[in-house]
Amino acid sequence: MESGFTVMVHGYTRRSRESVGRPVRVAGTCITTRVEAMNLKRKRFNCNGFRWAGLTAATVVAIGLAACGGGSGAKASQTAAKVNKEEITVHQINYVLQRQPNIKKEQVEPASRQVLERLIDQELLVQKAQDLKLDRDPRVVQQIETAKREIIARAYAERLGEKATKPSEEDVSKYFNENPALFTERRVYNVQELNIEAKPEQLEGIRSHLTDAKTLTEFVEYLKASDIKFVGTQSVRAAEQVAAGSLRILSKMKDGQHFEAPMPNGVMVVYLAGSRVQPVTLEQARPAIEGFLLGQRRMELITKDVKAMRDNAKIEYVGKFAEAAASSPTPAPALTPDPVTEPASSATGLDNSTISKGLGIK
Repeated sequence: MESGFTVMVHGYTRRSRESVGRPVRVAGTCITTRVEAMNLKRKRFNCNGFRWAGLTAATVVAIGLAACGGGSGAKASQTAAKVNKEEITVHQINYVLQRQPNIKKEQVEPASRQVLERLIDQELLVQKAQDLKLDRDPRVVQQIETAKREIIARAYAERLGEKATKPSEEDVSKYFNENPALFTERRVYNVQELNIEAKPEQLEGIRSHLTDAKTLTEFVEYLKASDIKFVGTQSVRAAEQVAAGSLRILSKMKDGQHFEAPMPNGVMVVYLAGSRVQPVTLEQARPAIEGFLLGQRRMELITKDVKAMRDNAKIEYVGKFAEAAASSPTPAPALTPDPVTEPASSATGLDNSTISKGLGIK
């Protein structure tokens, strides 16, 4: 997740297609369609160790006890609301809250009420969908079955990952010392990118003008005059928010320099408009490093286990897939962790506000 902002410089954008799982707004609340609408609760498993539960077990228990209110019936005490003939329980609210990061204890009560209102809206949508028999629609059935398989597979991967050993202090220190660009020499980068569409015969001229241009603005004017389509963006990124390959290049660049990378339909130009050193101490980085290294070990266990299962299983490719399998080497296991969905700034214990201040941005 990138910190910063995006600015359209020139060119054009493509309209993105709406996915089946796109969130929809209903009465001011956000309801996620797809599997959640069918009351399937998907538990995310993140192997790289940067996602942590936002609520402690004690806080969740406190919500449950507060909901009981001294009632005599166990079932009744766990009911938060009734929507027509269906019930919404405290357990459903707790499950959603556990997936929300960084909720403070004093925020739990208002957050739980907001979650309940969203669950009520969701239940109404589910009931209407069932009235229309949408739960029998072949596409919906396929989505439910796909989600079910994914949940079961990830449950096994999560169980296997629990066997990974926690990294030692030596492991943490070694990672810290071997990655100065992330820690002791960490910088916050103000980056401008130009994604340029060009034919192969145009690339040489583009590179020549890029080298001769005294400023990025001068180069942009050349692209406009030549009617070369491009999309420009500007963003502020801390070192941990930059892809490893790009960081190796950026960390060696000075302000005002640029590098280019080939793209399938042209070339991408990355211009370092400015940067500021903002180092991180070992103490600040230790929790995130431990989580990252632990995540790596979990993924290694999972990858090794899947490979062993592949070796022992009878796998037969059919049709066009058989031809492709015969002409290519044995693929690596395709099981991979979810991408990091938390702000990458948490890797260093710094929030987005701190990153912005590092560049003097208000």
